[in-house]
Amino acid sequence: MVVAVVLTVSTPFFWLLDNPDTGQLVAASVQGATGIAALAWALMQSSATPQSEIAVVDTGKAKATGGGRASTGVRRPQDAGSGAIRAERTGDATSDGPDSSASTGIDYS
Repeated sequence: MVVAVVLTVSTPFFWLLDNPDTGQLVAASVQGATGIAALAWALMQSSATPQSEIAVVDTGKAKATGGGRASTGVRRPQDAGSGAIRAERTGDATSDGPDSSASTGIDYS
């Protein structure tokens, strides 16, 4: 993005400092437009990047009782966005009692 801004701002000045003819004005306009297009492209690319990766590695033990929830992995809503999720070597998750749940991986609930 910095290069695009520098091209957009500086290129026409180099041409205009030396009493340009028609060809030089056209070239300056084309180069300025190219810089603006590059800047717009860079801005669109940076806003389209996905969320960062979520990683859970080597977690400990978790236990849920009496309707609780235990998770040694990742728990997030299904519509929480995009981005890679990874769960490796998660710990033990146990649940005891009615309505208790345990998860050791990725839980989309």
